[in-house]
Amino acid sequence: MKSLYVGNLAYDTTEADLRAVFSPFGELVSVRIASDRAGRPKGFAFVEMADESAAAAAAESLKKTQLHGRTMDVVESEPPGKRRSNRPRGRAGGRRR
Repeated sequence: MKSLYVGNLAYDTTEADLRAVFSPFGELVSVRIASDRAGRPKGFAFVEMADESAAAAAAESLKKTQLHGRTMDVVESEPPGKRRSNRPRGRAGGRRR
């Protein structure tokens, strides 16, 4: 199973829209459109596909394609524990004594 990050979505993009775009590449496990506390979409989503090769093909084919007048940004998503950060760890910043 592989998760894809889909960014730069129009706010009126629905789960059905994303399913229609990604389903030709393979079986979809889930589609989650991120929303704020008020329920308004944030302009990105996560699409989970059953097959890793299908997810890679979808990411490559759909990168920089248009959906509702916006150019989608599609990249393979990393699991939360493996995200890279440029932020220093430990005692950085703060007041010096």
